[in-house]
Amino acid sequence: MIERTIDVPTKDGKTTTFIVHPERGGPHPVIMFYMDAPAIREELRDMARRFATGGYYVMLPNLYYRSGVMEIGPLSRDPNDPGRKRMFELMESLTIPKIMDDTRGLLRFVDEDDAARKTKMGAVGYCMSGQYAINAAAQFPDRFAAAASVYGVRLVTEAADSPHLMAERIKGESYFACAEIDSWAPKEMVDALRKAVVGLKTEVEWYPGAEHGFAFPQRPAYNKDAAERHWERLNALWRRNLG
Repeated sequence: MIERTIDVPTKDGKTTTFIVHPERGGPHPVIMFYMDAPAIREELRDMARRFATGGYYVMLPNLYYRSGVMEIGPLSRDPNDPGRKRMFELMESLTIPKIMDDTRGLLRFVDEDDAARKTKMGAVGYCMSGQYAINAAAQFPDRFAAAASVYGVRLVTEAADSPHLMAERIKGESYFACAEIDSWAPKEMVDALRKAVVGLKTEVEWYPGAEHGFAFPQRPAYNKDAAERHWERLNALWRRNLG
C-alpha cells in the first residue's frame, strides 16, 4: 500500500489529508472518507486502510483545519470533559457549504493524481459527516456514484440541504446505517427519513441493539457484529457502483 499525508489547497486554506491506495493496478476508484466529530486519529487511518485494501484510493481530510486543529486526543464520556466541549465547538463550526468547498479542493487534487480515477467515486461519512457524504453525492452527481451515512446526525432538518431532501438529487446509490440507540438520530427521525426516500435508489438500514459509534473499534460503543455488517454493506455498495 502507498500512504501519504498531503496539504490539499481549499477555498479557505489547506486541509491536511491522509491518502492511502494500493501500490499496483491503478488508477483506483476514489472513496472520500469524511471524519466524525472526535477528529483525525489512527483509528480512522486504520479504517481508511481497510477500505483501500479493496482496491480503492481513499482520502481522509481534516475538516477542522480552519480552527487549526488536527487531533483532539482521547475523550471521556463525561459531558463536563473540556475535550468534549471543545469537540462540540469544532463540530458546530462546520457547515455543509464549507465542507462542499473543501470537497471541490479535494476533487481538484484527484484530477491531478494519476493514481486516482476521476469518475464513479464514493463518499462515506460517520456521525457529523453523514450529511456531508450525502451532500457530496448530491451536489457533485457526475463525480460520485455512491454515498453512505453511518449513524449520521441531522438526517432530517428544515434546511434545503438536509440529507432527506438531497438524496433525491443523487444519480447513484445511497445508504444510511442507523443505530437503534442513538440520541442524535432517534427512531422518529429515521422513520421520517425512510418516508422521504421511498422510491429512490436508497436503503435505510436499522441496526438493532447497536449504539451511535458502533463501527469504531476504539470506542466504548463498538459492536463487532454491527461493525462487520456495516463493512459488508459498504464494500458491496462500492462494488456495485464503483467497480
